[in-house]
Amino acid sequence: MKKARGLIAVTVAILMLSACAGQPEFHYVRDKAGTTYFKVPSSFTQLNASPIELYLSGDHPNSAAALLRAQRVWSTAFDQSAEPSVNHLLGSTEPFVYATVHQLTEEQRDAISLNRLRDFVLPVTSQMRELYAQQAMATGQPSMFKNFVLLNDEVMTMDNGARGVRVRFEYQIGEDVQTFDQTAILDEKGATVSVMLIGCQSVCFQKRAAEFDKIESTFKLLRLPG
Repeated sequence: MKKARGLIAVTVAILMLSACAGQPEFHYVRDKAGTTYFKVPSSFTQLNASPIELYLSGDHPNSAAALLRAQRVWSTAFDQSAEPSVNHLLGSTEPFVYATVHQLTEEQRDAISLNRLRDFVLPVTSQMRELYAQQAMATGQPSMFKNFVLLNDEVMTMDNGARGVRVRFEYQIGEDVQTFDQTAILDEKGATVSVMLIGCQSVCFQKRAAEFDKIESTFKLLRLPG
């Protein structure tokens, strides 16, 4: 009987280890060109980010502009909510990660700047926030983003001439205050911009900032052969 119980215990332990071994700890992510890399814990659910691209660009899904943008832009999103949704980009009690890589047009290359990197997803600089407020006023709609607070602004210089910014900021969106941490990197050729935006409600962000720092630290550009 003791031997049988011992055998059962060993079998159960082996099965548990096998189950754990079959579940990767992270999602390992690269863009379609293989130039940008990061990883997020497997507890996040990966989402189709196409609705986010349409929202940020304002393009009609069947328009020529949307089709051209799809050729130049790669993106993905991850949500840790029990009910994951792309709508959590701008409001969630759980962490949300959005990442995108843009192949810049010639016009965009000429206009790119550190401030443009700061404003790549949401209005951060005073000029862009003022422009957004003017646009909202012109349409007669209340501004979605209120009570902006800049928490951190870091300029980054990387190997091989790449450069970028990391900004952390707050917005009141509806009744809740959301904290966002954005890293935006311009490659050494000035040809692509890679962006990671992490966000959740401020209470959540304060408790889990160290986790978000770990995710952000994996966000890197990769040098391809040739």
